[in-house]
Amino acid sequence: MNVVTLIGNLATEVELKQLADGKQVASFVLAVDRASKDGGADFVRISVWDRQAETCSQFLHKGDRAALEGRLRSRSWQAPDGTRRSAVEVVASRVQFLTSPDGDGAAATPFEEAAVA
Repeated sequence: MNVVTLIGNLATEVELKQLADGKQVASFVLAVDRASKDGGADFVRISVWDRQAETCSQFLHKGDRAALEGRLRSRSWQAPDGTRRSAVEVVASRVQFLTSPDGDGAAATPFEEAAVA
């Protein structure tokens, strides 16, 4: 079973891209606190598709808190310098905004379902 649930703060602004086939994808990095004595955070790349991608790009900003559910996806490619690169990211199917537009910390919207590409 490939299921991921994360809560964290956006470490980057949301980047929205329009693809040639008309689909939209938004990507950002989520900083997720570690539950250890040492503290620290893990930085996880997130992608969101279609209608929810546009919603995230409009309402989420660097520093905002969000919860999400999705699945892990790994990919690899050859860089221009010829080296092989790989990455693991979370493809979010549900995102909940935990920072309200006025910054009081209350949820701005409930979980929204999104089609997973």
